[in-house]
Amino acid sequence: MDVPRLEDLGDLSGRRVLVRCDFNVPLSDGAITDDLRIRAALPTLQYLLDAGAEVTACSHLGRPSGAPDPAFAMDPVRERLAELAPGVSLLENLRFDPGETANDPAFTVRLVHDQDAYVNDAFGASHRAHASVVGPPRHLPSAAGRLLAREVEVLGGLRESPKRPFVGIMGGAKVSDKLGVVEALLGVVDELIIGGGMCFTFLAARGASVGASLLEEDMVETCARLLDSGAPIRLPIDLTALGPGGRIGDPSAGGEVRQSGTSLLDGWMGLDIGPGSAVEFCDVIAEARTVLWNGPMGVFEDPRFAAGTRTIAEAVADCRGFTVVGGGDSAAAARQFGVADRMDHVSTGGGAALVLIETGDLPGLAALRGDA
Repeated sequence: MDVPRLEDLGDLSGRRVLVRCDFNVPLSDGAITDDLRIRAALPTLQYLLDAGAEVTACSHLGRPSGAPDPAFAMDPVRERLAELAPGVSLLENLRFDPGETANDPAFTVRLVHDQDAYVNDAFGASHRAHASVVGPPRHLPSAAGRLLAREVEVLGGLRESPKRPFVGIMGGAKVSDKLGVVEALLGVVDELIIGGGMCFTFLAARGASVGASLLEEDMVETCARLLDSGAPIRLPIDLTALGPGGRIGDPSAGGEVRQSGTSLLDGWMGLDIGPGSAVEFCDVIAEARTVLWNGPMGVFEDPRFAAGTRTIAEAVADCRGFTVVGGGDSAAAARQFGVADRMDHVSTGGGAALVLIETGDLPGLAALRGDA
């Protein structure tokens, strides 16, 4: 995963540099609600400006259908970028052109026209073989930006040389979405804690009745195989469940909330790990020298089912080992519970982080090395 760095570009004075950023920020009524991804690019942009480069940034925003869409115009991002990094220009949404997601060489040629160098600082997009990610290194001297280089250093280190004990914490909805990552982690972790919706398929594989909880029946046999292999998997020992008639995110709808063992009655839905599980998991985390957390333990957006995720977030923040949050919902949870600044590394790309951990490489990295 060794990639060229900014210093490898040499003298940048007067040179035009195209920077692929990940400015896919959340918007509400046309206003940015969290500018973290813009601020994360500032070390790279400032280095280039200080080196005398003429800097042009580019990014996607949302999921427009390959055509201009005012709802996904870059205007709010451009305004915020002008405040944070004066002098950096920003192109329009890359995905307004169908050539971006299609990895059209002609789109790449138009994108790099009149540019002298290229920098990829969009870790969150580097798992996609899109034109702006893998195309420019074929035409220009190229390097990884500060953010991308740091993500590669941290996440690559988890695969290659973690301090032990190494504890992985996996949550989220579906086993099928994270099976490759689970299998990859089982090759390097000392313990793998599994919570969130995906735990119910594992519990079902152990013979538990999961009621109305999320269950991937076609994955039960796979989960049973992993459990029978002797892999160091730790599952919840109790659950917080919502009774019949209740609705997620709507306490006013009724429905009893109850602590339960790992077998649930018909109609009951497990939506968080229970307090016993939280204590047991925290004891494991406290002894770790490396922690990777990816995925919430429950539906933390609903305060009735936030306790498990909050407890795990605080345990990771309190851990004296090296702690990594793998982006996505777990990063959002860390921010919601006010502990993100106590983690050693919070990844800016959930999907990219998982692919890098699973495979050890990304299309964007291969392109910078000249392998794509």
